Amino acid sequence: MIVIENVAVATVDPSDTYHADGHVVVGDDGRIAAVGAGPAPSLPRVRNGVVPAAPGDVRRVDGGGCLVTPGLINTHHHLYQWATRGLAVDETLFGWLTTLYPIWGRLDAEVVGAAAGAGLGWLALSGCTTSMDHHYVFPRDGGDVLEAEIEAARRIGLRFHPTRGSMDLGRKDGGLPPDNIVEATDEALLATEKAIDRWHDPSPGSMLRIAVAPCSPFSVTERLMSEAAELARRKGVRLHTHLAETDDEEDFCRERFGCTPVEYAERLGWLGDDVWLAHGVHLDDSAIAKLGATGTGVAHCPSSNARLGAGAARVRELLDHRVPVGLGVDGSASQEAAHLGEELRQALYTARIRGGPRAMNAREALRLGTMGGARCLGRQDELGSLETGKLADLVVWRLDGLGHAGIDDRLAALVFGPAAPVELALVGGRPVVERAELVNADADTLAGDAVRAHRRLVAGER
Repeated sequence: MIVIENVAVATVDPSDTYHADGHVVVGDDGRIAAVGAGPAPSLPRVRNGVVPAAPGDVRRVDGGGCLVTPGLINTHHHLYQWATRGLAVDETLFGWLTTLYPIWGRLDAEVVGAAAGAGLGWLALSGCTTSMDHHYVFPRDGGDVLEAEIEAARRIGLRFHPTRGSMDLGRKDGGLPPDNIVEATDEALLATEKAIDRWHDPSPGSMLRIAVAPCSPFSVTERLMSEAAELARRKGVRLHTHLAETDDEEDFCRERFGCTPVEYAERLGWLGDDVWLAHGVHLDDSAIAKLGATGTGVAHCPSSNARLGAGAARVRELLDHRVPVGLGVDGSASQEAAHLGEELRQALYTARIRGGPRAMNAREALRLGTMGGARCLGRQDELGSLETGKLADLVVWRLDGLGHAGIDDRLAALVFGPAAPVELALVGGRPVVERAELVNADADTLAGDAVRAHRRLVAGER
């Protein structure tokens, strides 16, 4: 049992309840037992209906100078890309991809495991408690790269939603990827089904769920897209892909398919409340209306979109049409900072660049990073807000240091101020970060492993 008191609380519940001085109580079942204003009530019945027998059963956390929020949820990432950061830094998306595809063709399980460990460790330190990953490069001699990143997530302690991605449209057939890193269509579908059968855990409180994620319209055939959707729905898992990220993609879809990216997705059965799309930058009014009407989600990646010069997503309009919108850091090779806490501010700034200072406020930015992400991943009944009975995935942010001095509104300090240190992060009630340090892994070791993986992949060093 953990009692966090003397702390500001942003619940992100349906009423956006905020307590300037409040408490959160976590039961030994890994769920939230109480949340409210003022001090915690005297020892709630949280252990199978019985008050804990001894004071040693209770950990009390003084949250003075802190804000507690739901844990942040990362809705788009490519963890393997941690091994190729700092490359092609002045390219558009297509130029960046064609530069890096040949390097990614040398990926193996050792490199992916090291990259994923570094990426997930850094995410945890940035306030993330649940992350997805979109992995779509499977070299034939690379070993089990999906298993490697799953093991990395278990080591760090994050809740994990990896996707089994795929590419089957190589350069010789009009696609963007080199032919040596695409899979045969049947092979990709079979491997995806095997990944679901082996890894997907649909049970309440699950730490591991799989989704189906063909890469993009310019790297996947129509058959793979449509049959992947059928597979996902037959297996009861979610669907994810890139869509409408750049003008180049829009031109590709109009030339090859005779329609916009969203019209193409609709044609192939890729709109629905079991689908979330990465980016959604270039959407017209009709596309936004279709996403809203179908409940299709969008993973908003403002820093990556800015780094690649892709544009600024119309997030205000998406929200006004009730589209589920979450935040994503995207792959670390297109967004080297990869800090999910900072994406709150980036999302707010991006919205305001498009629509002025009233286009988004701090509470809306936090909602994107929490409940919006939970909706994209289909976990809104368990994650995304601090409410009694929900999973105790939460973050205590320290906001009384020099960087936040003089900002009385704790939520404004978190969103508008510099990146806040994580005093405590819990996943299912278990600490994964304490006093800005990882609990289950050593950051220096993760960094060393990542450097060796980078040198081995990029420079061929052993």
